[in-house]
Amino acid sequence: MLQKSLTTPSDVIIYDLEDSVPPSEADKTRARNNLANFLYDTTSRPSPERIAVRLNAVNTPFFQKDISQALKVPSIRTFVLPKVNSLDDLNSVSHEILSHCNFSGTKPIDSIRLVASIESARAILNLKDIAGWRSKHGSLLGGQLSGLLFAAEDYCADTSVIRTSSRRELLYTRSQIAITAKAFGLEAIDMVCVNYKDLDYLREECIDGRQLGFTGKQAIHPTQVDTIQSTFVPSAREILRAAKILHQMKKAHSSQKGAIGLAVEDGPTEMIDAPMIKQAENIIRVAQAAGLAIPEQTD
Repeated sequence: MLQKSLTTPSDVIIYDLEDSVPPSEADKTRARNNLANFLYDTTSRPSPERIAVRLNAVNTPFFQKDISQALKVPSIRTFVLPKVNSLDDLNSVSHEILSHCNFSGTKPIDSIRLVASIESARAILNLKDIAGWRSKHGSLLGGQLSGLLFAAEDYCADTSVIRTSSRRELLYTRSQIAITAKAFGLEAIDMVCVNYKDLDYLREECIDGRQLGFTGKQAIHPTQVDTIQSTFVPSAREILRAAKILHQMKKAHSSQKGAIGLAVEDGPTEMIDAPMIKQAENIIRVAQAAGLAIPEQTD
């Protein structure tokens, strides 16, 4: 399975030490050692920017050994923390990281990224505090999280919510996670689509997630990656519209105008002003980061 991970084109590969490994010390130890040996092999491992490790939760007997061994591997820089319910969980994680780094000096503190997995009703109630967490240890991790991730199946198990294909029952929770992440400048990673063979449904769920404000989505199977990556970037039509807005507003501002009317293909003329400029700038920024072509605009 570790070797198969090298063939996926996903932006990040999450190596799981939690649910995919049986809950025995022998199995957890074997998984840690296998992963460490695999990632020490510089000839085959993914680049550090694509590596993340999902640890066992802080209240399990496996957490301390998970994080201690992972911190010894230089290429592991991102940790996905399951079952984050409160600030106490994050403070426990930061304490373990700082203690290990101070003792061993194996990894620069500022190279570590933490992603909190939101999996329970309690986590939703504490979401603002979790997203706004600052380490008690000052400079650790820049003092905050880098992202929120929604674990829908665990959340449904905790809350007795019944997941359906409409996703209606998760709308409030997903919206809360995406909005809170944006409020604190964090990445917002949407839930897994469990219907991994139905790519049409996956695309629908991706569009839904992007419309809610999520910046990415978890994949549970390699066949999902292409659909997710192609959906979580602006379409050619969105990019063209954004490029037109920025070009026309630049002309308007040079003429001391604060708003313009923009003719939209197959639609009415839209009134464009400052908020829509910001939206257009965001679209162009994401398109450029994804290496997509930006059509040049001329008078």
